[in-house]
Amino acid sequence: MSKQYNIGVIKGDGIGPEIVDEAIKVLDAVAAKEGIAFNYSEYLMGGVAIDATGVPLPQETIDGALKSDAVLFGAIGGPKWDNLERHLRPESGLLALRKALNAFANIRPAIVYDELVNASTLKPEVVQGVDLIVVRELTGGIYFGEPKGREGDKAYNTMVYTIPEIERIAKVAFEIAMKRGKKICSVDKANVLDVSQLWRETVERIAKDYPEVELSHMYVDNAAMQLIRNPKQFDVILTGNIFGDILSDEASMLSGSIGLLPSASTGGPTGVYEPIHGSAPDIAGQGIANPIATIASASMMIRFELGLEAAADRIDNAIKKALAEGYRTGDLAAFDAKTVCNTQEMGDVIARFAAE
Repeated sequence: MSKQYNIGVIKGDGIGPEIVDEAIKVLDAVAAKEGIAFNYSEYLMGGVAIDATGVPLPQETIDGALKSDAVLFGAIGGPKWDNLERHLRPESGLLALRKALNAFANIRPAIVYDELVNASTLKPEVVQGVDLIVVRELTGGIYFGEPKGREGDKAYNTMVYTIPEIERIAKVAFEIAMKRGKKICSVDKANVLDVSQLWRETVERIAKDYPEVELSHMYVDNAAMQLIRNPKQFDVILTGNIFGDILSDEASMLSGSIGLLPSASTGGPTGVYEPIHGSAPDIAGQGIANPIATIASASMMIRFELGLEAAADRIDNAIKKALAEGYRTGDLAAFDAKTVCNTQEMGDVIARFAAE
């Protein structure tokens, strides 16, 4: 009997259903070749959940996610729900889900495919060969620290990290580095911030458990510059919440298209895997969305959450082959396209290559 995995599916709003359907298509193609099976259970979150239940994250979705081996997520939000109170907006559902799942680690790869090197705004010689991962602490730091608030003519937020919070995110980064180039750059502001000094001390202590991994440190302002000057020097970047928020968005632009890049929010009992782009309501239902970021998120999901390295390699290689043979969705048609595909056609091509 084939090994069974239970996947929670949250399609969400806008182009979410379209792109998630293509990722499932590719997962099923790989499962058939690898002798495994994925069982899908669909749950609501975001605007569709508000319309159906009055809240952006129903308890049923939390319960279902916790029972799943992993969660594949599309995108949420749209102008229809923009005027709701903050706690009722679609984005609040995603934040609440991450908290419920204790997803303290945000993993954001930035990969520049050779065939799309000209899509980047940087010179080809700068970005060709870039393959890095930003590991961002997601549930601590200045976004969550206390006290915070406003008093008279001032406002304040507090950056707080505890040693256990730093230890657990560092271990995630070192484990990832062990499977890659065995190199970590920890980014902080230890020349100014006490919290960054604690961060650096703790990371250095955790590094002793991983003697094969080369550890370096970089101040965040320099890291922001180096990502543009020489991004190929990085393999795994480890950093805190606010620095990671900024640097991961900066790194995502190295590829030239947010339609290509996946991400994960993980660390607890169940991880959530999603493309970095939004719900793109302006193109929803037209069949023109690029599904590659979601398909790549599915690859990350089975690699990091389920340990299915061979199956994940099949997906990654299929994406590369599709691009190498000139298949492009409309957003990338200007870059050496031989065949311009709609959303479903691109999913079909990648699924076919993944099954070879």
